Amino acid sequence: MTVFAPEILPWLLLIPFIGGLLAWQTERISAALPRWIALLTMLGFFVITCLLWLQGGYSGGAVIDAIGNTPQWQLEFQRDWIPRFGISFHLALDGLSLIMLLLTGLLGMLAVACSWKEIDKNVGFFHLNLLWNLGGVAGVFLAIDLFLYFFFWEMMLVPMYFLIALWGHKGATGRSRISAATKFFIYTQASGLLLLLAIIGLVLINAQTTGVLSFNYMDLLNTPMAPAVEMILMLGFFIAFAVKLPVVPFHSWLPDAHAQAPTAGSVDLAGVLLKTAGYGLLRFGVPLFPNASLEFAPIAMWLGVIGIFYGAVLACAQTDIKRLIAYTSVSHMGFVLIGIYSGNMVALQGVVVQMLAHGLSAGALFILCGEIYERLHTRDLREMGGLWTRLRYLPPIALVFTAASLGLPGLGNFVGEIMVLLGAFQANATVAIIASGGLILAAIYGLLFMQKAFYGPAKSEAALPDLSPRELGTLVLLALLLLGLGVYPQPVLDTSVASMQFLHSVYSQSVLPTVPTAGW
Repeated sequence: MTVFAPEILPWLLLIPFIGGLLAWQTERISAALPRWIALLTMLGFFVITCLLWLQGGYSGGAVIDAIGNTPQWQLEFQRDWIPRFGISFHLALDGLSLIMLLLTGLLGMLAVACSWKEIDKNVGFFHLNLLWNLGGVAGVFLAIDLFLYFFFWEMMLVPMYFLIALWGHKGATGRSRISAATKFFIYTQASGLLLLLAIIGLVLINAQTTGVLSFNYMDLLNTPMAPAVEMILMLGFFIAFAVKLPVVPFHSWLPDAHAQAPTAGSVDLAGVLLKTAGYGLLRFGVPLFPNASLEFAPIAMWLGVIGIFYGAVLACAQTDIKRLIAYTSVSHMGFVLIGIYSGNMVALQGVVVQMLAHGLSAGALFILCGEIYERLHTRDLREMGGLWTRLRYLPPIALVFTAASLGLPGLGNFVGEIMVLLGAFQANATVAIIASGGLILAAIYGLLFMQKAFYGPAKSEAALPDLSPRELGTLVLLALLLLGLGVYPQPVLDTSVASMQFLHSVYSQSVLPTVPTAGW
C-alpha cells in the first residue's frame, strides 16, 4: 500500500486550481476541452482521496494526546507564512476531513458531468469558477491555521457568486439570478466578517495569556477565557456557521440561490458548501469554546428542531422543485445541528453519516431537477404530472432518492437520522421526541413531490427523451452509494471514530468548572 507523504496535502489543494486555469485557457481551442479537463481534474482529486482512505489508520492508535489533549492527524503539513503574526500554511488530515474531501471529489465530478450539455456559453470560465469553488471547499476541510481557514472560507464565495449570477436560471417566482447571487454574497460576506472578528478576538486573548501571537488551531485549543468572553466569541463562530448551514432564521438566502443556480451550482451548494458549516462547528465551533458550547447546547438543539419543522412545512407548500429541495435541506440540517450539540458519540457519528447521506441524496435530487427541466423547460410542479408513463428510467430513480430524503430504512439518510435521534435522546429526550415528528413531515413533502410530478394525468402526450447513459450512470452511482451507506455504514463510522472521540472528550471535560481569567 502506498503511504503518502504530508506534501500530498498542498498538491491536493492545487489540483482544482490548476485544473480550473487550464479549463479557462483551453476554451479558445475547443468548447469540449474545458469539460474534459475539469472532469479529469476532479477524477484525479477523487482518486487521490480514495487512496488516502485506503491507506488506513483513521480509527486506530491514540485518539487523544496523553499530554496536550489534542487531536491526532493522519497527515500534517506546515510551513511558515507570516511568522510575525503567527500565521502558517498549516494543513492537516483526519477521518472527518477525509470523508468531506471524498464527498467533494465525488460531487465535483458529477457536477461537471451534469453540466456537460447545460452550459454552452463561456464554458471555460464556468469550469474555472466551479473548480476554484471546489478548491476553496477542499481548503476549508484541510486548513488548521485559522487565518488560512478564513482565507479559504471567503474564497468559496466569489466563484459561487459568478456561477449563480452568470449561468443561473430565472426562478419560477420571477426573481432574477443577479438578485439571488447578491443576496447569497451579502449573507455570506456578513457572516464571514463576524467569523473574522471572532478569530481575531480569540487570537488576541490567547496572546494575552501566552505572550505569543498565533493562529494555530493547536495553540488556540484550551485558551483560558472569562465565561462571558467565551460565550461572545463562540456566538461569533456559531452565527457565521449558522448562516452557511443554514439555521433558521439565517436561511432565507438558500431557496433563492438554489432556484436560480445552474444544476452544477446547486449540486455544489447543497452537496458540499452546506457541509463546510457543519464541519466548522465540529472542528472549531465546539472544541475552541467547550464550556460556552455546553451552556449553549439546549438553545442550539431547539434551533435545530425549529429548522426541521420550518423547512419541512415550507417544503410542502412549494411549487418550484428546486425551492422544495432547498427547504428540505434546511430541515435535514436541523438534524445535523441537534446531533452536534448532543455531545455523545452516537449523535456525533450520526452527524457525519447524515452530512454524507444528505450530500449524496440532495445532489442527486438537484441533478434530477436539471434533467426534468431539460425535458419540460419548467420546474413548476403545477405544470407537471403523468411523467411516470412518459419516461422509463427517470421516475423510478426519482422515487429512490425521494425515499432516501424522507429517511426510508436501508438508505443512508435513515442511518444518520436514527443515530442523531438516539444520541439526542440521551442528551435531551424532549428534543429527540419532538424532532422525530419531522420525519412524518418529510414523508408528506416527499409523497407530494412524487404525486405532483410523476402521477396523475399527463399534461401532454408528446414524447420525451429518456435518460442518456451519462445521466443514468450518474444517478445509478449515487443510488448505489446511498444504498451501501444505508446497509453497511461501518467504514464511514470507523473512519470518523477518532475525530468524533476527540470532540466527545471536549464535551466530557467541559463539565468541569472553568477558571475565570481577564478577558480583554
